[in-house]
Amino acid sequence: MNSALPAAINSQHEVPIAEQWITLDAPDSPRMRYLSAGSGPPLLLVHGLLGYSFSWRFTIPALAQHATVYAIDLLGTGFSDRPPGLDCSFKASAQRLLQFMDKAGVESCDLLGTSHGGAVSMMAAALAPERIRRLILVDPVNPWSAHGKRLTVFLSNPLIAPLFVHFTPHVRSLQAYYYRRMFGDPRRIPPDSIEGYRKPMRIPGSYQYALAVTRTWNRDLGELESMLPRIADLPILLMWGSLDTAVDPASAAPLQQRFKNCRLVMFEGVGHLPYEEIPQEFNRALIEYLSSNSH
Repeated sequence: MNSALPAAINSQHEVPIAEQWITLDAPDSPRMRYLSAGSGPPLLLVHGLLGYSFSWRFTIPALAQHATVYAIDLLGTGFSDRPPGLDCSFKASAQRLLQFMDKAGVESCDLLGTSHGGAVSMMAAALAPERIRRLILVDPVNPWSAHGKRLTVFLSNPLIAPLFVHFTPHVRSLQAYYYRRMFGDPRRIPPDSIEGYRKPMRIPGSYQYALAVTRTWNRDLGELESMLPRIADLPILLMWGSLDTAVDPASAAPLQQRFKNCRLVMFEGVGHLPYEEIPQEFNRALIEYLSSNSH
């Protein structure tokens, strides 16, 4: 397994970044990979579906000046283990996230999740709100966006799923097309991106993990909605790209209404990955929030 750190991470601002592993309490003792950097209050970064800690290569160096950053690869993806029969529901993933905190010695933290990782982060906060200081959600999957609901029904079709697993790894043009759609302006796609995301997807079990997530997607969204009152009092920052094609930007308003202390930052003309498309603007808004007395 080639788990070398992406060159883009190590080259930025000469921030020392350590690649580390934690063994979870589960059958086969699966290992979860993560990157750590910086010093200060703990900040945990949770990537989206088919992403991994690579997603934060432009964010880690900036945040490491203000926090102890932990950027994980969720079990089943990135360079973490892919145990067979893994429960990939929001709740199971959230429970593993909390177990990661236990193993890493993180009693409480600021928690940042994007896309699917945003839904997992909300669920983790709902399961243990006393452990989350602030919640930052970047284009988070949520019950009020219909986009993912339709796609997951399609991918869960027993006729479609085998074709997805068999053909997608070999059709580079399809992978590139999907990734380009994540940007408001494809000219802002970083040159290292597509190959960076492809690396761990070559590991057997990667596309099966994605399908396992989709199988419980709509049920999970209903469960997540029922859990949101548990985090209504948490300080929350929503960050969204106005041209997001993966999670409807219009869903930001009903989601924001579920929280009593929630700020919304909308990046105009930006897609689903603001931390890659406009990293400087994204980092500036995030650090401003983390530096404020919002907790």
